[in-house]
Amino acid sequence: MNPIMNTYQPFPIELVDGHDFHLVDKAGKTYLDLTSGIGVCNLGYSNKPIYEAVSAQLKKVWHLSNLYPNAMATAVAEKLNPAGYQSFFCNSGTEANEAALKLAHKATGKSKVIAFQEGFHGRTIGSLSVTGYPHIQEGFGPLIADVQLLDYNDQAALKAIDAETAAVILEVVQGEGGVNTGKKDWLQAIQKQCQAAGALLIIDEVQSGMGRTGYKFAHEAFDLQPDIITVAKGLGNGLPVGAMLAKAEVAAHFKPGDHGNTFGGNPVVMAAANQVLAQLTPIFLATVQEKGEKLFAELDAKIKPLPAVLSISGLGLMVGIHLDAALPVKDVISKLQEKGILTLSARGNTLRLLPPLIIDETALKTAVESIAIAIQELSPA
Repeated sequence: MNPIMNTYQPFPIELVDGHDFHLVDKAGKTYLDLTSGIGVCNLGYSNKPIYEAVSAQLKKVWHLSNLYPNAMATAVAEKLNPAGYQSFFCNSGTEANEAALKLAHKATGKSKVIAFQEGFHGRTIGSLSVTGYPHIQEGFGPLIADVQLLDYNDQAALKAIDAETAAVILEVVQGEGGVNTGKKDWLQAIQKQCQAAGALLIIDEVQSGMGRTGYKFAHEAFDLQPDIITVAKGLGNGLPVGAMLAKAEVAAHFKPGDHGNTFGGNPVVMAAANQVLAQLTPIFLATVQEKGEKLFAELDAKIKPLPAVLSISGLGLMVGIHLDAALPVKDVISKLQEKGILTLSARGNTLRLLPPLIIDETALKTAVESIAIAIQELSPA
């Protein structure tokens, strides 16, 4: 009997080491990584400033109760927060979204929440209730009541946002759902309707944030100002961390005792997050945007024309290659693993790429060429 519960179906590769944007398995084989641990290790596997900061903190205190001031958490919040926001630290994106939903109910005094099909916000009861994946909701009812799941990028959603709505929660680029990018005019209309109805706009940046799209937060590319932002994944570059950021006037509705987290703001994790944020400079983000533009140009030239490819979507270094149903994405992933390249899947038979942000352009070109060959080799005659 396996002592680990059967909640995942792992690949037959045991990864034991890594450097920059490469991973190494138990047999010594090196892989070009296009996954970042599902959008987590954005700054790669050998980032010296993060390593040194974490090592230094490990020689001090490893844990502080939130009953005491935490200077490191304060420093991280100051770097993380947009002007006029406050942070609540936790351990994951799911926890951040749970906190956001609680705050929305408390701040508005209303219960109705609007979310979207193909949106993914977590697997706890609250976050699962606003996740548009019916197949992973099965067996876990009853879920939170008064949730409406609507079609993404659909104008009909605007009419559903009314005076009874506490919040709208969405991703501007749906990651797990297939790397679906929101239309700018639709997203802005959602925000405008939220403001008119007195509803809060919650933007889930768990996968799209921390530089993934070439912006600190992906919603910046759409000129949005959400009431609440949730982040995680790339914030700790591999150490577990999540955060909910809220405009100060919204955050003020949380009082001592309303919400809590034993490990949120952990000093070791905050040491890593502090260095991650220090490296997300305007110059660095501009290089990510540039790499993203060049990557999409390569994809459009070499991948998009292939008969088995239906479309390509995404933003920055967050990419979805949508494949014809006749070519299962799992087969492409396996073929690429044989070639020494690690990739991901997403909903809708989508090959998902989330390379470390430090990856160089030569490696990206090599990856695109290998993906094209794999698709051609596996495509039905």
